[in-house]
Amino acid sequence: MAPRYVLGISAFYHDSAACLLRDGDIAAAAQEERFTRRKGDASFPQHSVRYCLQAAGIRPSDLAYVGFYDKPLLKFERILETYLGVAPGGFTQFRMAGPLWMKEKLFLDREIRRALGYDGEILYAEHHESHAASAFFPSPFEEAAILTIDGVGEWATAAFGVGRGRDLELLQELHWPDSLGLLYSAVTYFTGFKVNSGEYKVMGLAPYGEPKYVDVIYRELVDLRADGSFTLNQKYFNYLTGLTMTNEAFAELFGGPPRVPESKLTQREMDIAKSIQVVCEEIMLRMARTVHHETGMDDLCLAGGVALNCVANGRILREGPFRRLWIQPAAGDAGGALGVAQLIWHRYLNQVRALKPETDGMHGAYLGPEFAPEEIAAYLDSVGAVASRL
Repeated sequence: MAPRYVLGISAFYHDSAACLLRDGDIAAAAQEERFTRRKGDASFPQHSVRYCLQAAGIRPSDLAYVGFYDKPLLKFERILETYLGVAPGGFTQFRMAGPLWMKEKLFLDREIRRALGYDGEILYAEHHESHAASAFFPSPFEEAAILTIDGVGEWATAAFGVGRGRDLELLQELHWPDSLGLLYSAVTYFTGFKVNSGEYKVMGLAPYGEPKYVDVIYRELVDLRADGSFTLNQKYFNYLTGLTMTNEAFAELFGGPPRVPESKLTQREMDIAKSIQVVCEEIMLRMARTVHHETGMDDLCLAGGVALNCVANGRILREGPFRRLWIQPAAGDAGGALGVAQLIWHRYLNQVRALKPETDGMHGAYLGPEFAPEEIAAYLDSVGAVASRL
């Protein structure tokens, strides 16, 4: 019997990517930024799709299904309700975002068919389901708890559930605008780094600081509950109505305006980074303990952009209640391409999940193009580069 191929796509927000499954197994996966050299590239992943199809030696007409990693209509509903809720504030933001939605994001079927030359079935998953699937299905666990945390999908900003065998179920969600990912991104912006890109720099900056703002964060910004859920005080944030993450009230709270990007780092930025990292770890630990209490599972799978915070993950492993952790290497939106493809294979097509308990189902994280030494040497020669082969 000829193999069946499912293509998963994430696009249009950040970290666009494509993933191709061959009979449920990962045949190829790549992130668009690797081809275009634009970090976090959000454009339709034409190069990534082309690479995946070439790696498998197939054409778009050979695809059984194409999946998209979230539901644009639900996301647009959230955006419209937000703008209506804060009107007349947010008009500048809406004026910029509206045309983009009308041009490409609302009419994804058309965009995908045009870009791929594909006329088969296109399926959609919810954003946090795609994250959850990317965390659980490739994991080495027959059953496990799942926790996903990010900026925002359609409405959800975090979710937990249970995976068993060939399916998973999300049990509870935290909703917009209360978001750990957006809180961390707000500090990323304020400390002079790029949102959806420089969060790892904040994590890396934290050890150089002291947690002197932790009490301020809990008192003014975050109303944290015992189960890890929380409410953000929107008095200090600008992402609902403006084009920045924080406002003047936030700046006043932290002793001055945001750091100018690429300017000299000061002790203030280091202390803010340390403080938000401490708060992030505490929230993730509380969430993990709640997930363990609610599911009774021994193992935990993590995904979503916040699951890239390896320092917090380490604390969950050392101090949390779970016996084992498995974290999706592409925990951010790029991994959603894998997640939706696997949801189609296991849930929609009801296909058995082939467990690999000694390793996992990812085949490592090096799933993109590879180059033989001869190809590298030929390219270096073609541009006259001086090189030594070791």
